Amino acid sequence: MAFEPHDVKVYTVNGATAGSSSSLPDWLTRKRTAAKGKRAAKEHVEGTIELIQGFEFPEASNKIKTTPDGTHAIATGTYKPQIRVWDLNQLTLKFERHTDSENVDFVILSDDWTKSIHLQNDRTIELHTQGGFHYRTRIPRFGRSLAYHSPSCDALFSASGNEIYRLNLEQGRFMAPLVLEDEEDDIQGVNIIDINPAHQLLGFGVDGNGTVQFWDPRSRKRAGILRLPANKLITPSFDTNTESMAAGLSVTALASRPDGLSYAVGTSTGHTLLYDIRTTKPFALKDQGYGLPVKSVSWIEGGSRMAGDGMVLSADKKVIKIWDRNSPSVNFTSINPASDLNDVHHVPGSGLLLTANEGIQMSTYYIPQLGPAPRWASFLENITEELEDQTTRNVYEDFKFVERNELQKLGLDHLVGTPALKPYMHGYFISLKLYDTARVIANPFEYAEHRERMIRQKMDKLAETRIRSSTKQVPGVKVNKMLAEKIQRDEERERKREERKKRKVQKNLAEAGEGDAMNVDEEEEEDVISGQKDAPTSVLTDPRFAKVFEDPEFEVDVNSREYALLNPSSVVQRKGFGERGKTAVEEEEEESDKMSSDGLGKSDSEDDSGNSSDSSDAGELNKFDPRVRPGQKNVRAQEAYNRSKQQNRTSNVKLVPMRPQSSANGTQLATGKQATFGQRRSHSSYPGEGKSASRTNKVNIAEDGGMEMSWVPSANSQDARELSGQGKAGKQQDRRKGVEKFGAGLEKGGEDPLELSESDRKGRVHRRQGIRSGSKNAFRRN
Repeated sequence: MAFEPHDVKVYTVNGATAGSSSSLPDWLTRKRTAAKGKRAAKEHVEGTIELIQGFEFPEASNKIKTTPDGTHAIATGTYKPQIRVWDLNQLTLKFERHTDSENVDFVILSDDWTKSIHLQNDRTIELHTQGGFHYRTRIPRFGRSLAYHSPSCDALFSASGNEIYRLNLEQGRFMAPLVLEDEEDDIQGVNIIDINPAHQLLGFGVDGNGTVQFWDPRSRKRAGILRLPANKLITPSFDTNTESMAAGLSVTALASRPDGLSYAVGTSTGHTLLYDIRTTKPFALKDQGYGLPVKSVSWIEGGSRMAGDGMVLSADKKVIKIWDRNSPSVNFTSINPASDLNDVHHVPGSGLLLTANEGIQMSTYYIPQLGPAPRWASFLENITEELEDQTTRNVYEDFKFVERNELQKLGLDHLVGTPALKPYMHGYFISLKLYDTARVIANPFEYAEHRERMIRQKMDKLAETRIRSSTKQVPGVKVNKMLAEKIQRDEERERKREERKKRKVQKNLAEAGEGDAMNVDEEEEEDVISGQKDAPTSVLTDPRFAKVFEDPEFEVDVNSREYALLNPSSVVQRKGFGERGKTAVEEEEEESDKMSSDGLGKSDSEDDSGNSSDSSDAGELNKFDPRVRPGQKNVRAQEAYNRSKQQNRTSNVKLVPMRPQSSANGTQLATGKQATFGQRRSHSSYPGEGKSASRTNKVNIAEDGGMEMSWVPSANSQDARELSGQGKAGKQQDRRKGVEKFGAGLEKGGEDPLELSESDRKGRVHRRQGIRSGSKNAFRRN
């Protein structure tokens, strides 16, 4: 019975969900699903079943296997390097045991977990028992694979050379190694060892030459060699794009079928070949599709009636594929884990897969169509039966189909090859939510630009219907009209310049002689007729530059910074034309606001106390200022301004004379406008002084106009009384020792004597200690 890949249901019962690119924290996932509704919450609970408790490692896991009795699972991982054993009947971790180095491969020696042998990456071999670590030994080279031959009690170790080391566990010593030889090519190492359970034939997958050697353990000699078809497996694309092709074709995985006749061979090119031991040609070929080395191959025996018998499991680090040996081109199902795979183990007789990967959580997948649930997890069948009865959504319901070029524009081309993109035909299916988010991030102004573009197109259509100006338009120009008009003006200017130059030459020749002018005209006519002087081709009519004026992709962006740097004057003109000039009223209001803000305007009180009656000419003068607006056309204001200016120039300024003035009868004037400062001073007297002032004051005026003045202070003045000590008793009491008075009520000194310390009187003589510095924000120290 044939199955389509989308008809086979895969349930993740441990670890991250298959097909997801990352594993979010559980609390965040539950919060998001709760917000989506009951249906999403139910799907979340169904998809996050934890079948085995604590099925994880601190960093990554390397290998995983189940014991022959099917009651325990043993896995190795890091970091720190350790071995963990789970009790499958209890579905929980039994114990963990740490080692000194990381594990490469291990084999279970007993039916349960008590005895095992481990190959470490530091060339050591460790034997473990129920009580713990038992014994340690080393091999000469770094090991790659491990197998146990039970009839002879030999543990076989493959390494980087061409030797297979044998450790006999019954005798407790190393036996003579098996030396592999190839007549055609050198052997760089042995990657994998397989022992056929039917006839105990040893199979070795060789690194570097693409061969599989079979040895008989009884004679310890090579029984045969199988060479893989390198011409079918190595293609130019693989040879140039994969690093494994640099060393040639290698065998990375090998598994024999229990019937003893069939072998599955995995290669470094990502191919799996099925061979019958009786022929050298493969009867089936399967490509993983990623070009990565095959990590694991195994035969799935004892499956359900639905799947049939003879299924093959092949896995690289990206994908697990299960397919029928008779139809390798069709997948029974495929699984894309969330983390890179290191190992895959199929629980015999069931549909359960255990994986070791590069993530913290180890994954477990249950496929009901592949086989029944194991005895220790029989409840999985009841859960899956309930889930199958429910309706499911369409596969591509919430996905968007995008092509590769659109994927690059969105910046998601790095997701090619990940579960986030599902290849389909010439593009990929991507989550609709991820597509919308990426589109917004790639161009956050997409809607605004689309709206602006639609408005511009609409305005352009309306502009075409308007009446055009009388200016000459350049025909056939759709874009860059300003550039076309500029080119046309330049060409017109150049044409006129050539015409003027030609007329000037003709005029000079005409003055020189008519014969020469006639000869020149004849030569020019002959040139025009013969086509020797062709008119220069215009840029507007040149077909090489046609797209510049037709294709919108070549439109000049006049708003760009580069255009502004190359054409600064045009940018300034364009901005100036676009702005409306201020009117005279607006400029006057702006000037008055500026004067008031600067504190230059006069207040109302100053206007009232000053000249309150302004003439009409003054009012007109205020409206005219040639320095602010030189081009103002106001005849009346300009006349008033000129008249006021002329009056200021011709006004008489009355100055005080420097020499003494005499009256008509010969006496000097003591008062009046013609009197000098000395005459006025000698005549005037201070109020209240009486005759004493005239007696004590003496003013002498020299002939040259100089003045000499002397006086005696009055005894009744306040200063004289204070100096002579004849003041009142209250005034006498106000005098204090050390007080000096000067000016109008000002004094100096007279502080109250206080007891001052030595530091206050002389100042600080030492640096402050234990205080915070203001500059360095730290305590200063001596």
